[in-house]
Amino acid sequence: MLLDYIQKQQQMLQEKGDFYTPLGIQVFTKDPLMDDSVDLDSVVARFESQLPDHIRDEVEMIIVGHFDEFEDRDINAFYKDGTLHVSNVQSDAEDLLDDLVHETAHSLESVHGRMIYGDQRLKNEFLRKREHLYNISWKMGFKIPKQSFMNVEYDQEFDELLHQDIGYDKLAEVLKGVFITPYAATSLREYFATAFTEFYLYPDSHSYLKKVSPEVYNKLVLLHGLDKA
Repeated sequence: MLLDYIQKQQQMLQEKGDFYTPLGIQVFTKDPLMDDSVDLDSVVARFESQLPDHIRDEVEMIIVGHFDEFEDRDINAFYKDGTLHVSNVQSDAEDLLDDLVHETAHSLESVHGRMIYGDQRLKNEFLRKREHLYNISWKMGFKIPKQSFMNVEYDQEFDELLHQDIGYDKLAEVLKGVFITPYAATSLREYFATAFTEFYLYPDSHSYLKKVSPEVYNKLVLLHGLDKA
């Protein structure tokens, strides 16, 4: 009887676009996914299965929909106060899963920030790569002050330079073997988050990540093993 009641309640919530996962994460659809071929339930199930419990500890809720922040900051997902906010405009299921995993990385920065950034190893690795990017940019004719490349915080103008002026496609070519993705070059936090996404979405192929970004890889191994400490 109790099981029947729980199942009926869960079905009612799902019909309203609001449900709880078996592991207790509340999922709310503020605005329907534009591509109805993307199965939200199955994506969230994959999200929970691919990330260990202690890595998801800070995630209490997932909201799918449109938010003003997406336009204000030119993003399609963000983490705030225990909640993953993700856009209802997704290319496919993999795109949605990528957003969920990526933003989970940012959820860990407040509780494990000292472990991730405290010894400056990530920062130093990131800045060495940024200096390489600076030299490449000058050779490509983009005469940008070096100071801009030494700023580890996210800067929208700098991101637009990489994304729009130089172009991520071109950067992917010239930065192969330096950054995991062109977006990883935009800031220190995104450097960590893109590596985190790679680490958990492709658990059986870490060799490239380990070779390209050894310091961030070592941090991810430490984070992954925290539940065994």
